[in-house]
Amino acid sequence: MMKLSELTNVLRSYEWKNEGDPEITHIEMDSREVVSGTLFFCIKGYTVDGHDFAKQAVEKGAVALIAEREVKGVEVPTIIVQDTKRTMARLANLFYGDPTSKMNLIGVTGTNGKTTVTHLLEQIMNDANKRTGLIGTMYTKIGDVELKTQNTTPESITLQKRFKEMVDADVETALMEVSSHALHLGRVRGCDFDIAVFTNLTPDHLDYHETMEAYLFAKGLLFAQLGNRFTEGKVAVLNRDDEAADELLKMTTVDVLTYGVENKADIMAEDIEITARGTTFTLKAGTESIEIEMKLIGMFSVYNALAAASAAIASGIPLEQIKKSLEAVHGVAGRFEPVDAGQDYTVIVDYAHTSDSLENVLTTVREFAKGKISVVVGCGGDRDRTKRPVMAEIATKYADNAIFTSDNPRSEDPKQILDDMTHGLESSNYTVCVDRKEAIYQAINDANKDDILVIAGKGHETYQIIGANTTHFDDREVAKQAIEERV
Repeated sequence: MMKLSELTNVLRSYEWKNEGDPEITHIEMDSREVVSGTLFFCIKGYTVDGHDFAKQAVEKGAVALIAEREVKGVEVPTIIVQDTKRTMARLANLFYGDPTSKMNLIGVTGTNGKTTVTHLLEQIMNDANKRTGLIGTMYTKIGDVELKTQNTTPESITLQKRFKEMVDADVETALMEVSSHALHLGRVRGCDFDIAVFTNLTPDHLDYHETMEAYLFAKGLLFAQLGNRFTEGKVAVLNRDDEAADELLKMTTVDVLTYGVENKADIMAEDIEITARGTTFTLKAGTESIEIEMKLIGMFSVYNALAAASAAIASGIPLEQIKKSLEAVHGVAGRFEPVDAGQDYTVIVDYAHTSDSLENVLTTVREFAKGKISVVVGCGGDRDRTKRPVMAEIATKYADNAIFTSDNPRSEDPKQILDDMTHGLESSNYTVCVDRKEAIYQAINDANKDDILVIAGKGHETYQIIGANTTHFDDREVAKQAIEERV
C-alpha cells in the first residue's frame, strides 16, 4: 500500500492531471482485474489500447491512471508519461518492494533448452535444500504450488507480483525462462539477475525480430542488463560451442563462466556415451571432474546439463550434489517424453518446434534406432514462415517417413501452412494429413516392431488453436489412445 505521490517520486518526467493523492492498494494493466484502490496502467498493445478501457477501469474502482495521453471523461488523478510500459516496470518493482534483490535470480535464455535447464536447476537447488520458485513456458511455481502462465515470461506487473509472492514464501533461488520477446518488450526491466545463462541461438521468431542479428541483440539484453560493474556474485554463463557466445561476451561486464563440448571451456563434458537408456559423460570443472550417468538422452541433453551445472557451480553448489541431482532427473514433461502402453515400438513426444531442435531430436534417435524412424510435425500459424520449408527438409532428411500436419494454425489456413512446408521439397518420403489426431493415428498404425515415432512440436501443450477456438489436445493422450486402440 503506497500513496500515488510515493510512486511518482521515482519518475523523472511526468504530467499530473486532476487533483488528489489516493492510496494505492493494487496495480493492474488489465481492466478486468481492477478492484477498488487500483492504479491502472493504460498500455498500448498490438490489438487493444488500454486507454480505451480507462473509463471502465475507473468505474470498477481504479483511483488513478498512468497514461500516455489525457483520458477525457475521467476525473481521477492521471499521470501522463512518455512510455507507460517502461513506467509500469519501474513502478511495479517499487510497489512490490524490489523483490528480486532479496533472492538469487537465475535467468535462462536461448532458442532451445530453457525449460529443461530451469527444471534441472530446480532439482539441483531443491536437493541442496534451497527453496525455489520457477517461471517458464509450462507454469509458474512457488515452492510446490503451481500457477498457470500465459507467456514464457509474463508482463512486468505480473512478474514483480510473482516475485513478491516468492519472497513472502521464503524462496531463496528463482529460476526464470527469459524469452527474446520479453527482453525486447522490456518485461524484465528492474529484475536483479544474479546469473544469466545462454543455451544456443538458432533461427526462430524471425516473424517478430526479422533478422538473426536483431534476435541475438534481444537475447544479449539479458547479459547487458547484469550491469556495468564488476559486481561480486554476478555471472554470465555462455555456451562456448555456439558462435553467438563471442558477441554476448562483448555485451557483458560481469564474470563469465563458459561451458562446452567441442571448444575449450571452463566447464566441459568429455567421454560422452549416448544410448537408448541414457547418457554418460565426465563433467570437468577446473581441476575437478566427476562421472555423470543421466537418464536423459542425447547430445542436447548434455548441453542442457552443462548449462545447469555451470549455473549451479556459479551459485556455490558442489559437484557431488550436482551429480546426484542430474542423475535423479527422469525427464521434463514434453521433452523427449516416451509414451509407453506396452507396445513393441517406441513413441516419443517432444516440444521440438524449431529446425535446430527437430534436428537434435531426430539425430539423437538415429543413434540408437533399430527400426525405421517416423516423425509427425507441423508449424504454427501466424508465426515465422521462413522456418516452414526448413522444418520439412530436416524431417525428410533424418526420418524414414514424415507426416506433416497442423500445429496451432491459429488464423491461418492449415493447408496453406502445409503448402509452405512442402513447397520446393525434393524428397518424397512424406505425406500430408491436416488433422493432427488422424496424423498421429496414421503414424502409430503404420509402426512396426522396433520402429521409433517422434511426435514433434507441441510437447507439454494441452491445447490446439484453430481460428479463434482453443480446444483440448494433448499429443501424449492421443498417442496413448491410438496405441491402446491398435493393440
